[in-house]
Amino acid sequence: MAEFIRLYQENPDPRRVQQVVNVLRNGGVIIYPTDTVYGMGCDITNQRAIERICKIKGINPKKHNFSFICADLSNIAQYTRVIDKPVFKMMKKAFPGPFTFILEASTQVPKILHSNKKTVGIRVPNHGVPRAIVEELGQPILSTSIHDEDEVVEYSTDPELIYEKYQNLVDLVIDGGYGANVASTVLDCTGEEVVVVREGLGNMDDLI
Repeated sequence: MAEFIRLYQENPDPRRVQQVVNVLRNGGVIIYPTDTVYGMGCDITNQRAIERICKIKGINPKKHNFSFICADLSNIAQYTRVIDKPVFKMMKKAFPGPFTFILEASTQVPKILHSNKKTVGIRVPNHGVPRAIVEELGQPILSTSIHDEDEVVEYSTDPELIYEKYQNLVDLVIDGGYGANVASTVLDCTGEEVVVVREGLGNMDDLI
């Protein structure tokens, strides 16, 4: 049965953060809050953990668009090809915040995902919990959103209900309070023009 711990956005308890990181380093799957919806994630270098997430969500890792949750922009060069200056300027304005940038993947990404993915989604959430976890872990975490089966509510927002649903499927659930019910705004930056793939919480006007 999964552990259920509380971590607050303001000054997350370092001991609890370390507890989460230990779970990730041991190949665990976690559910955690972001500045948008709750996410399910694992260490990007642990293939078995990635496969577990795919099994839990019933998705094909070769086709699904995962995001990498980063603490900041300092280490994204490992996972992306050269980023155009205008796109990088947008990213600096957008992060931390509710945006996902789809970029051309470096040669590292297909090896990580065991697929022939040519793109990668990069996220730097405006939320202290995932950023503290990533900083302590020393690398990004692979992430996918927690969806709800409810036809009206697309995303699960109550951490206790999320725990009830996933307690026997994942290793740890973080209660960071109620999540939002709107996902991040997704921007495809792989073509000549930036294309809004999904309108979410992030406002494009803030980036122009």
